Amino acid sequence: MPLSDHEQRMLDQIESALYAEDPKFASSVRGGNLRAPSARRRLQGAVVFIVGLALLICGVAFRATQISGFPVLSVIGFILMFGGVVYAITGPRVAGGRDGAAPEPSSNQQKRAKGGNSFSSRMEERFRRRFEE
Repeated sequence: MPLSDHEQRMLDQIESALYAEDPKFASSVRGGNLRAPSARRRLQGAVVFIVGLALLICGVAFRATQISGFPVLSVIGFILMFGGVVYAITGPRVAGGRDGAAPEPSSNQQKRAKGGNSFSSRMEERFRRRFEE
């Protein structure tokens, strides 16, 4: 369900105030978006999966690869299989720009953030106004 215009404006104000008060925290919370995996990444993940499957089968088939009856090679193969699938289906994280920095808030958001008192005092004032009515 999309946000109303009023809710979107309030969310923009909160975001810009967060950037104004603590830009380091805001950029760390913002994180990045996951991109779709490329064909090369899928192929690499499939190859790692196949190698892991081969290790899993070899670990079960050959007694020489077991330590005290524990199939160590099979466990390594399973971990490789799991890692290959995860690598193949996820894309790399992308921050806001090409340089890896988080995007700066728009000029409109910066104007709102610089306007007068702090974010917390504005939020407190809004809270008081809601309950006084």
